[in-house]
Amino acid sequence: MEQQFDLGSIVEMKKPHPCGTNEFEVVRLGADIKIKCLNCERVIMLSRRDFKKRIKRIIKQ
Repeated sequence: MEQQFDLGSIVEMKKPHPCGTNEFEVVRLGADIKIKCLNCERVIMLSRRDFKKRIKRIIKQ
């Protein structure tokens, strides 16, 4: 099943960020995907392949 995520979607990742949360907001889409931690607001850039491998579920579209 292909998960659909858009700009501004809130996603839960399999591993938590070092600050303790595993909820992120998608802030950029393309070949690479930028996600922002909802706790400490750090921005992480992942390749689309890595992002799809590490995502657990979509919380809010």
